[in-house]
Amino acid sequence: MCTFQNALVLFLLFAAASLTAQGSHVEGLTFDGIKCTKLNYLQRFIKTRQGDTVSTGRIKKDVQRLKNLAAIANAYAIVDTLEDGDIRINYYMTENWTLYPLINFGGITDNFWYQLGFEDANWLGTGSQIKAYYLNNQGRHNFQLFYRVPYLLGSQWGFSVTAFHFASLEPFFFPEGAVNYNYDNTSLGGTVTYELEIDHNMEIGAFYFIEKHTRLPDQEIFNSPESLQNPKWLYKVIHRIRKLNYHYFYLNGWSNTFRYETVYNIDFGDWFHLAFTDFHYYHRFGQRGNFAGRVRFGISTNSTSPFAPFLLDSQINIRGSGNRVDRGTGVVTLNLEYRQTVFENGLFAVQLVGFSDAGTWRNPGGQWADLLDRNNFRHFAGGGVRLIYKRAWNAILSADYGVDLYDFKQNGPVLYIGQYF
Repeated sequence: MCTFQNALVLFLLFAAASLTAQGSHVEGLTFDGIKCTKLNYLQRFIKTRQGDTVSTGRIKKDVQRLKNLAAIANAYAIVDTLEDGDIRINYYMTENWTLYPLINFGGITDNFWYQLGFEDANWLGTGSQIKAYYLNNQGRHNFQLFYRVPYLLGSQWGFSVTAFHFASLEPFFFPEGAVNYNYDNTSLGGTVTYELEIDHNMEIGAFYFIEKHTRLPDQEIFNSPESLQNPKWLYKVIHRIRKLNYHYFYLNGWSNTFRYETVYNIDFGDWFHLAFTDFHYYHRFGQRGNFAGRVRFGISTNSTSPFAPFLLDSQINIRGSGNRVDRGTGVVTLNLEYRQTVFENGLFAVQLVGFSDAGTWRNPGGQWADLLDRNNFRHFAGGGVRLIYKRAWNAILSADYGVDLYDFKQNGPVLYIGQYF
């Protein structure tokens, strides 16, 4: 936070504390700096109301809630004292540019992917999200169309709809060895969301999808099927808590997402269950340091199928490992990262990053002891750089390079938009 804004905050605290002691009330609120974002959308995050007794703590929390929105790059408040002793609170905001391109790519030898598309995190100025992209994964074509409305007609209810086609070249693991398949997943569905309170919501949804596996013709024929095609229904419930405070690209606080999914195979009449939790923790050190940590724990139906749901993958959990390297029916991963800002001005910043990505998997049909098996454990470490534009939401160009600490021959780059987590 710059010196001028520090002075404004100190003034706010002094003025508000003084006025609270006098029993002053809020006569009105104004919002300045808004061009694209709708006023009624911003007002739902302001808990101070006209007629309230002035509260320093409440005003500080209101300002931070504004800063936490994807639409707002920075915010502060100034208190004006009126002739009758009441006050007016003036919120000053700098908006983010929330429409940005999706340009990601990475991989290792003979294993390459790239993504092109766009996303807007403040569509129509209401906090709605729209996303569309094309993803080429080892020469296979993918796409997604996604639209989310978080507050339908200003209520606590919202919804999302999505359509996607995911295609990849994937190794599936049989007792006799690995067999490469073309994998295709075409899906259409949606969810309904409900906000319990700000930064705490539930989501429930249903999707119809068709999975297809086709064995490559040059593969040795173990006991693997030549092709499989199954229509399925997926139902899911998600619970999210986000106690995160933003200051531009810096983060402080924690969040947790719990997801439960169940899949019904229409042809075979059986069910598959999956649950996992993601916990994130962030802590700022001084003005320019930021620690980030992520823990994931997941379990699923422990079938012996080679199509197990939890992946070892550079894009998801272990940077430098490659694309869809291994699979399991249980997973524990730990990602640690320290981000140090080495340059920053009013518009741009540069961070250097050091990271450690580690994880272990339960084999399909295996035991929990598999998580302690050295053969199932991966630990990559490395470094990277972040090129940041501060006036656009998530406008962070990231480049990382990870190396296997137990086999230096296993390594690779990952490039993407945004922080890794």
